[in-house]
Amino acid sequence: MSTPRSSQEVNVFPDVTVAGVQMEPRVGRKAENVARSIQLIEQAAASGATVVVLPELCNSGYVFESRQEAFSLGESIPDGASTSAWEEASRRLGIYVVAGIAERVEDKLYNSAVLVGPNGYIGTYRKLHLWGDEHLFFESGNLGLPVFHTEIGRLAAIICYDGWFPEVYRLLAMQGADIVCMPTNWVPMPGQCGDHAAMANVLAMANAHSNGLNIVCANRVGTERTQPFIGQSLIVGAQGWPLAGPASVDQEEVLYARINLKASRRARHLNAFNDVLRDRRDDIYDPMLGTGWPLPRH
Repeated sequence: MSTPRSSQEVNVFPDVTVAGVQMEPRVGRKAENVARSIQLIEQAAASGATVVVLPELCNSGYVFESRQEAFSLGESIPDGASTSAWEEASRRLGIYVVAGIAERVEDKLYNSAVLVGPNGYIGTYRKLHLWGDEHLFFESGNLGLPVFHTEIGRLAAIICYDGWFPEVYRLLAMQGADIVCMPTNWVPMPGQCGDHAAMANVLAMANAHSNGLNIVCANRVGTERTQPFIGQSLIVGAQGWPLAGPASVDQEEVLYARINLKASRRARHLNAFNDVLRDRRDDIYDPMLGTGWPLPRH
């Protein structure tokens, strides 16, 4: 006769419904952008989502004309207006929200992602790898790669170009991350449009498989000051296959996927012999990717 499991044991590995919100922010129109994001958050929550991911810089827009404009659109975290609005929605709806925001810290500006939940502000991630003209406006991130432990699992955030660096995903996997939330503003690159899959999607799938991670990529759409964005938001499971998407190239859309954390953590075990983290040759490189010899930086 089997012994009944307690409700606590049953819920150790809950199923989690995640949502990737693909939207079209308008540069400089913060109040409108945040209001639209709240509408989409509410839509996602009504459809059962527990984790909702918004695009990069979704409250401010992306293509700044000047450093002055970028700073004027920056806000403090967690007491700025945008974070406060997302926090209120998270508390009211009992969900987690990850959103891209220009974070102002005195005379510095960071391309950041903020995580809020049912009990309020949880943490901030600052983009490590800046893309293009972002170097004119933002400082490189200085908070490392935090993993936030929540009652539904271990959540992490990265932003857009960070996804081109396999070290990012490996370091998050080494810290036990379950779901990587990626606010992003993907732009056209060779091979990203037409009959080819977006390179960003291919990279997300490959890194999900190599590390046993679920990845929620929330991109934007539209053209901002002549810069087009490619949409194609995607949710990838821990075995590397899409769970939802890619979304359209030009329409606002919300993607949904249900993730079983128990199965996700087991996805790192490929068979009886192989585990993608255990099989690393840490006699050649240390577990946190140090090599033991100096590498040039240019």
